[in-house]
Amino acid sequence: MLTRRTTLKTGLLSGLALPALSRAVRAADPIKIGMTQPLTGVVAASGNYVANGAKIAVDVLNRAGGVLGAPIQLVLEDNKSNPREAVAAVEKLVLRDRVPALIGAWSSTFTLAILPKLMEYKVPMVVETSSAARITTSGNPYVFRIAPTSEMEAIGFAELVDKYSPAIRKIDFLSVNNDFGRGATEKYGAILGAKGIPTGRVETMTPEATDLSAQLTALRQSDGDTVFVTTGVEQLTLAMRQAIEQRLNKRIVSTGGSFPDALIHQPLPGGARSDHVLFYAPWFPEQALHPELARAYTEEWNKHGWEFAGLTEGFRGYDAVLTVAEAIRLAGRAESEAIREAMWKVNIPGVNGNIRFQKEGPAGRESGQNQPNVYIVRLADGKTSLV
Repeated sequence: MLTRRTTLKTGLLSGLALPALSRAVRAADPIKIGMTQPLTGVVAASGNYVANGAKIAVDVLNRAGGVLGAPIQLVLEDNKSNPREAVAAVEKLVLRDRVPALIGAWSSTFTLAILPKLMEYKVPMVVETSSAARITTSGNPYVFRIAPTSEMEAIGFAELVDKYSPAIRKIDFLSVNNDFGRGATEKYGAILGAKGIPTGRVETMTPEATDLSAQLTALRQSDGDTVFVTTGVEQLTLAMRQAIEQRLNKRIVSTGGSFPDALIHQPLPGGARSDHVLFYAPWFPEQALHPELARAYTEEWNKHGWEFAGLTEGFRGYDAVLTVAEAIRLAGRAESEAIREAMWKVNIPGVNGNIRFQKEGPAGRESGQNQPNVYIVRLADGKTSLV
């Protein structure tokens, strides 16, 4: 599959198109792809998973000949789990490193902070994780999201909700207090509400919070039977452990695609179980839309000895690099505007499923939105199964 999506050409490639700034490069020069992720800070685990997925995609593509006869170079900048740092990272990637395309930036808050810079420098970005609706509805034609919106995710869950026994009757929320958490609470509440499942309590937490006793006490007093938890994997794992310690005694469902891998190695007490909305289930690659591609990605990851459960987020970086590389191939040159235009022609298989963009947002200034696939994985006694 990957070999089909690469071509070997010679000649000159045009460089990054910035105002009054251009350069020619030899075909043998690396083609840069810029990426910003939270490599440090409160959501660093997820950011490193995504970055690792991107790295192995670059390795796979370069072994197959790169793109346009040139190797791909991933230029990675840490946004330090901070929106201001995310903006600074993009400034460095565009102005210093002259990347013609970007990938980023994990959190919706970080990505929303970056959007004006994409317009200013006219550089396209593949959004690999962020789920806030505004990212693709605000009129930014340089945005191409392969991740699901919170609404898409909630719709996918709602299609499977009838499988639950006992049935879900009333839901509560424990969400990180940012665009990611608020968006998930709003969309899950609305879509499940339309199916006759009302919302009880809504509790929030700051991204750095480690003591969740007040929120869990309030949730324990609610008559809801299911708690939806939305946050990064570190805080998710913490919340689940504290929920057991404080005898929450409710079904827990995590949203957003993170998986608490630590609970595989150190399971919760017997009988405790949780469900997780994911976009790739590495325990079951045969369930992916493109099993061979999913297995190849999983094998590459395992060669590095990285945490197996990190595959549930690492695929985002993997698919994002495949997407940018295909747009560069279709454009025929590593130039920002040509890549942006070529994004609308991308139609490739990815680990999550088919990647192609539909228009979303104001006419004439549309962003691109892919339609991803959703899985629900159940974790019980350190073992996983599909719901």
